[in-house]
Amino acid sequence: MKKSLKIALQMDPLDTLNLEGDTTFILGLEAIKRGFDLFFYSPKDLIYKNNSAYANTKKLNLAFKSGREIFSYGDEKVLKLSSLDVILMRQDPPFNMSYITATHILEKTASQTLILNNPYHVRNAPEKIFVTEFSKFMPETLITREPNEIIKFKKKNKNIIIKPLYGNGGEGVFYIKDKDSNFNVIMESFLNSNKEQFIIQSYIPEVKKGDKRIILIDGEVVGAINRIPAKNENRSNMHVGGKPVKTSLNKNDKLICETISPHLKAKGLFFVGIDVIGNYLTEINVTSPTGVREINRLNKTYIEKIFWDKALKKL
Repeated sequence: MKKSLKIALQMDPLDTLNLEGDTTFILGLEAIKRGFDLFFYSPKDLIYKNNSAYANTKKLNLAFKSGREIFSYGDEKVLKLSSLDVILMRQDPPFNMSYITATHILEKTASQTLILNNPYHVRNAPEKIFVTEFSKFMPETLITREPNEIIKFKKKNKNIIIKPLYGNGGEGVFYIKDKDSNFNVIMESFLNSNKEQFIIQSYIPEVKKGDKRIILIDGEVVGAINRIPAKNENRSNMHVGGKPVKTSLNKNDKLICETISPHLKAKGLFFVGIDVIGNYLTEINVTSPTGVREINRLNKTYIEKIFWDKALKKL
C-alpha cells in the first residue's frame, strides 16, 4: 500500500462551519497525522468532463492551536477523482437536487476510488425514509401531504411530531399537543413551504430523558451518547442546546444495531449515526453523522482512529 494516501473531504466550506466539536475536522486531522495528503472541495467544485469526474480541490491543513481548531487552504488544483484513494462525502443536508447530483457524479469514480459512504446508497437512503425499512422499531409514522390523513393520524395519536422529510439538525420540527389551537396553522405552513411529503410521528414522551446517538462504523457499534433536550425544548440536537451525557447500550439498542448492521454493510454505508428515543429507532443518518467528538470526550475513546483503521482495510 502507498505510504502517502490522497484523501479528499467533500464538505461545506470550513469558514461557514462551527468547527468546535466538528466530526469531519477530527477525521481529517487524523488523516494528516497518518501522513496522508488531505484535500478539500465542495459539491459545487465537482466537474464531469470527457467521461471522467474531477473536482477543483484545495490542499487542506488542519491543526489545534491553543485548544482551538484551525485550518488553512493550500494550492488549488483540479484533480481527477480516480487519482484519489479515499473520498469522504461529508457535506451537510438539505438532501436536495444538488446533493443528489453530487452522488451521481461521485458514482462515476466509485469503482476506482473508495467513497465513504457509498454515493449510490446515500442517494437511496435519506434518513427519514431509509429508517422505514425497520418499521418494527419505529414509532407510528405517517408520510404524506394529504391533510385529511394528518387529521386522522392526530385524532388517533393525540400528541404528534411533524417535521420536514429532508430537513436536518432539528430544523422545522414541531411538537403538536392534543387540542393544540395552532395545529391547522402549522399544517398549512408545511403544505405551503414543502413541495414534497412531510413526516408525522406519534410523540415519544421519553424524549425528555434524551435522544441516544449511536455511531456504527462498518456495521460495528463504536460509541454512543445521550443528548438531553434543553428546558422547554423537545429537540435534542446539540446546536439547539441539547446536552451530551455519557450512556450505554441497553438490550433493545443492541437488538436494533444487530438488525440493521448487515443492511448497512451490504449497502456500503460505512459511517452511520442512528437515533434512538426510548425503545424507538427514529432516524438512520448516512449523510454526515456527527457526535464523535462528544463520544470521545465522555468515554476517552478515539473513534477517528477506528474509522481510519477500518477504512484502510477496505483499500
